[in-house]
Amino acid sequence: MHVKSLPVQKSLVSIREDVIDWLLEGDVSIQYQVYKYLLDEERPDLQKRILQEGWGKAFMDARNEYGDWGQKYYQPKWTSTHYTLYDIRCLEPPIDPEIADLIESIIQSEKGPDGGILPIGATQKSDMCINGMFLYFSTYFHVKEPGLESIVDCLIHNWMPDGGFNCRLNRSGARHSSMHTTISVLEGISSYLDHGYDYRGDDLIRCRDQAVEFLLMHNLFRSDHTGEIIHKDFLKLCHPSRWKYNVLRAMDYFAIANVPWDLRMSEAMDQILNKINKKGTFNVQAHHPGQVHIKMEEAGRPSRWNTLKVLRILKRYGVHLHKQFLKVH
Repeated sequence: MHVKSLPVQKSLVSIREDVIDWLLEGDVSIQYQVYKYLLDEERPDLQKRILQEGWGKAFMDARNEYGDWGQKYYQPKWTSTHYTLYDIRCLEPPIDPEIADLIESIIQSEKGPDGGILPIGATQKSDMCINGMFLYFSTYFHVKEPGLESIVDCLIHNWMPDGGFNCRLNRSGARHSSMHTTISVLEGISSYLDHGYDYRGDDLIRCRDQAVEFLLMHNLFRSDHTGEIIHKDFLKLCHPSRWKYNVLRAMDYFAIANVPWDLRMSEAMDQILNKINKKGTFNVQAHHPGQVHIKMEEAGRPSRWNTLKVLRILKRYGVHLHKQFLKVH
């Protein structure tokens, strides 16, 4: 992995207190993560409330009579069981036995012949985006490792020579990895390793490191052949991200996964920080269309989710790029 030194020492900067205060007025899941990631304080008293109030309770209350969500495991977007579990995991709730049992039942009922979750279409081949996301939330809720082994095998089998992943590889063919699929699989691999699973751990570490390099090789949003922006949507700060890639999702992944600073992150950080509001916050720029259980935040308005992510990134890398956002000591 290509590594450069940190651009600024962490001790040189601190986060604006008024922005922290504003974040702490938000949902209990935001409060919990502010303390955990920005203030270095564990607050189990907050975490245990995440599924009992606010956004977490709204998701849990949306369950159908069978105890899951939507019509089928993956339908409709974004109210299916799959995307609801992904959204709930992003809240970082306490480990809930009912959710863990549901995920175990999904492992038993939704595997295809290739060992992955959700066979789709006539070819019955699994989608790597879906399996990366599944690994991300299933490992958080501590499901048993044996049920995940075939999913790990499926992901590794579909690892591409350029270091990343593409959900089209095993279904219609692909020569180049997808940023969308790669970030979903990266989140899943890191969650798997961080939560102590070890089946094919060495192989997954190699996959992870080369997939990180794949994103960095593209400066997070540029073609490695032409230098042009791959897609303008990669620069939009959307939350929830669903299966889609954007530079904030990538940088937030790097920060949480403790990926060392690399100069090829710089341009993406400039793109992110250029979107700062006068009060030091960041907006949700757009939502991906589809059905939702709840609308956590309004598009075009200051977003606690996105502001938290940016602060998490800045705390990890010590990037001092905006005096309005950071105070210099």
